[in-house]
Amino acid sequence: MIAVIRQAVLLAALLLVGSQVAAQSIRIKDLVEFDGVRGNDLVGYGLVVGLNGTGDGLRNAPFTEEIMTNILERLGVNVTGEQFRPRNVAAVIVTATLPPFARSGSRVDVTVSAIGDADSLLGGTLVMTPLTAADGEIYAVAQGTIISGGVTAKGEAAQVTEGVPTAGVVPAGGRVEREVDFDFTTMSQIRLALREPDFTTALRIENAVNREIGREVAQMLDAGTVLLDISRTGRRSPAHALSAIENVTITPEQKARVVVDQASGTIVMGSDVRISEVAVSQNNLTLRIEEAPLVVQPNPFSDGQTVVVPRTGVAMQEEAGPGLALVQGGTTLSDVIAGLNALGVSARDMIDILKSIKAAGALHAEFVVR
Repeated sequence: MIAVIRQAVLLAALLLVGSQVAAQSIRIKDLVEFDGVRGNDLVGYGLVVGLNGTGDGLRNAPFTEEIMTNILERLGVNVTGEQFRPRNVAAVIVTATLPPFARSGSRVDVTVSAIGDADSLLGGTLVMTPLTAADGEIYAVAQGTIISGGVTAKGEAAQVTEGVPTAGVVPAGGRVEREVDFDFTTMSQIRLALREPDFTTALRIENAVNREIGREVAQMLDAGTVLLDISRTGRRSPAHALSAIENVTITPEQKARVVVDQASGTIVMGSDVRISEVAVSQNNLTLRIEEAPLVVQPNPFSDGQTVVVPRTGVAMQEEAGPGLALVQGGTTLSDVIAGLNALGVSARDMIDILKSIKAAGALHAEFVVR
């Protein structure tokens, strides 16, 4: 009963939050992506040094020895033919995102992840690592001290790991060396790409932009695209035009959607979810199997053999449930929640019930299972 009450309180809180969010106006900049205003992914292969004996085992990770040899030779140290097996270095993959309009000298955060058998990157220092984009050109160089989000403690017979010590970040560890060749000022039209395509939302964006500018400058092309004609906005540049409309607010529409996470038993419903009148029955079935083998000994001084006779006890018990419960068709999310809570089941059983209601055609919403 306590679990059911907690579930009802949680769903009611989600209902309150969902209704408040649905009634609020959202800025256009939070609903769309502007054509051409995007980041670029960067990746590099580097070396972390200064680890406290938690680096790669070079016998298992020969690529670590290779990159370490290359770095030392570039620094003027000849290690050809030398045998060294340090445990304070680790090979890593370095990733970052080059933000839009990044200029030479700008700083970006980088993420460092071990690719060998290193135990931890805690306290290590990333050596100068070039970061390349998909075109193979170097756009940034990363270097700095790694901040790891985990820790490992071990003894002779046990080990405890908290978080992920083999990955970390270097805040502002990447310096932009090359700018993306993109002239934003020459664009005469810009497309606004909706993150959640919807015809009603796109139409509202078109109307709101035209009202703000005072003339027909925006045109909805489809559910996910609104075309903005920069030449008719009366602004000096595309940057001025976008700054004039990005803070205009509208009330977006959302699809009716139910999202469930089977691993954690979480259920999230949108405010537009509706359920037609349907009857549901849910009972708990308990199956118990017990093994009690019997050992049969032969008579004394006989040539018989000891035999194990299997004995299995099977019992099945079905707990009494509410029987066939009627879930009334809900016109609001609160009606839907009240109808489902009337069944008095746990959140995990609720997921199975929602699946069955969807299969029966009574749940009028998109059903997403994580």
